[in-house]
Amino acid sequence: MIFVASRPPAKKKIRTWNHAQLSYFLLSIAAGLTVLISTTLFIFITLDLPDIGSLDSYQPAQTTLIFDDRGEVVERVFSENRIVVPLNELPELLPQAFIAAEDARFYDHSGVDGWSIVRALVHNLRAGERRQGGSTITQQVARALLLSREKTYSRKIREAILAYRIDQRLSKDEILHIYLNHIYLGSGAYGVEAASWTYFAKSARDLNLAEMSLLAGLPQAPSRYTPLRHYTLAKRRQAYVLNRMAEEAYITPTAARRAYLHPLLWATSPQGAPENGYFLQQVKNQVEQRYGRKLLLEGGLRIYTSLNQELQQSAAAAVAHGIQSWEGRRRQSSGTERPQAALIAIEAGTGLVKAVSGGTDFSASQFNRATQARRQPGSAFKPLIYAAALDHGLTPATIIVDEPIRLRGAGPRQTWEPKNFTNRFYGPTTLRDGLVFSRNVVTVKILQQTGLDPVIQLARRLGISSPLSNNLSLALGSAELSVMELTAAYAAFANGGIYHRPIFVQSVRDRLGNLLEQNRSTGSRALDPRTAYQVTRLLEGVIKDGTGRGVAGIAIPAAGKTGTTDRYMDAWFIGYNPELVTGVWVGFDRLAPLGANESGGRTAAPVWQHFMQEAKKQLKNEEFPRPPGIVLIPVNNAVGKYEDNPRRISWEAFRTDNLPPSMVSPLPGAAESSAREVRQAKPGG
Repeated sequence: MIFVASRPPAKKKIRTWNHAQLSYFLLSIAAGLTVLISTTLFIFITLDLPDIGSLDSYQPAQTTLIFDDRGEVVERVFSENRIVVPLNELPELLPQAFIAAEDARFYDHSGVDGWSIVRALVHNLRAGERRQGGSTITQQVARALLLSREKTYSRKIREAILAYRIDQRLSKDEILHIYLNHIYLGSGAYGVEAASWTYFAKSARDLNLAEMSLLAGLPQAPSRYTPLRHYTLAKRRQAYVLNRMAEEAYITPTAARRAYLHPLLWATSPQGAPENGYFLQQVKNQVEQRYGRKLLLEGGLRIYTSLNQELQQSAAAAVAHGIQSWEGRRRQSSGTERPQAALIAIEAGTGLVKAVSGGTDFSASQFNRATQARRQPGSAFKPLIYAAALDHGLTPATIIVDEPIRLRGAGPRQTWEPKNFTNRFYGPTTLRDGLVFSRNVVTVKILQQTGLDPVIQLARRLGISSPLSNNLSLALGSAELSVMELTAAYAAFANGGIYHRPIFVQSVRDRLGNLLEQNRSTGSRALDPRTAYQVTRLLEGVIKDGTGRGVAGIAIPAAGKTGTTDRYMDAWFIGYNPELVTGVWVGFDRLAPLGANESGGRTAAPVWQHFMQEAKKQLKNEEFPRPPGIVLIPVNNAVGKYEDNPRRISWEAFRTDNLPPSMVSPLPGAAESSAREVRQAKPGG
């Protein structure tokens, strides 16, 4: 066998790369990986970026403003204290101050400014501290509205992307509008308008250059530069802003120096007057019940109330004075708990509530004793019973015998023997004297004669909604009522028998000025105008001759009634002139006596008088208007007959269609006398 030797296999040629080729290859891989990683990171970061479409209709949480009856702001209610104002309503230098301090190239960049970042870095390195920020105004808008404030690289990247998108979508003025209304400026103030009121008690449109430059220095570090706590730092920052404005040619160097030296007048306090607390709490409760808490706190509502701040201050002072007087009398009882007091003043012809004091200290207790508490009014309820009696045929001269009586009690075999406050009985008594001197037995007998139903029906027409006792104890004020509802009922006596429900909120508008509600009471006829005048005439007698004579020195036409409950638990006085009716209650929150002889005339009436001495400065000194069908006749109340002896008479109001026989003969002469002429001829009549 022959073997043929074969040729050995040829070796493969190995290709080798030089250094340049290898470098190029590695760089290509690195570039590809970089692009891949960057793309992946970009997709990851932008995957859940917020939608900037919400900025098209910028509607942030806004402060709700509450106004008094003169259109002055008395309270701001908010979750974020912000009042949005259009850019075109701001002075030109105000946005320029912020631009100079925060983003000088605002109108030149596209949302992110690399040059500003470098410049800020260099400046801060030279200063040795962070004085400038690299974020543009647009980035600050993106961060404030769309992102959190976490300090991470991913957030900064997201912020830059959003800033660019915002710049592409909105105009520069739209971005600036959002920024100036949204930026936090310290002391709880968001936006330039809220900050202007917080620091300077004026609108942003009224700021001077010194004030503008101080506000423009706050965004970088509001807590650090707030002038209310760090004045020196705030002034240093103000100087920086003014210098930047001069560098950008917004102002001259001279104007900058003058602004820096200009004195700054600070707002006294961002809080409302403490005496307004009870009134405003009532307003806020009503609005929240109607519109919800969110709209109250964030809706930017405009709430126009009936509050008269001068009367409110007088109310708070009167309550404080009354409690101090009580403490002076009870000084021997050291360590005794202080009682509470309530006062409410209502415009008789409209129902507008002008002042409310629901206690001695709103900061200590927000429970409103004028509107929320229910207490027995005692004799302060009696005018309603006498009104029903006059409406059903009785006259001021009707005689009722004041004598011991025994009535069936609440339970079987129980009896009730009503007694007068003095524990005396006075025999034959006119209806007029029964009310003027607050005779309990006389009032019970009148209620027996009139009937419970007419009285209860009248009370309902007078706006009293609380449960009423369906028995004769109603004559002595056994029902529990609020000060507000009984005071509003009295207002109908002053207003010719027309009842108006109490009104705190006159109107409400939304943030755009659209009217949401308007409250005006047209009133409802509760009783005959002649009856209303007769009751008023009787209650004038209470102040002239009766249980309310301690306030007779008020020196304006006035009518009123005292009220005192068993063991001096409650002291009341409700009084009025033709324009204003005011109710006062004094007592302890827990049922406890005020002390011996602490009656309505001694304890509550002086509070009313103290208030009215100030209130009468706003009132007309006019008589109660006498309606047609009423004549004034001099009456001897000892016998209930006509009398021309001026020493023994009072001039009482009678309906011409219901004159007692003994009153008929003097009718022509009496009818010719006007109420004013009678007063002039018979002082205090």
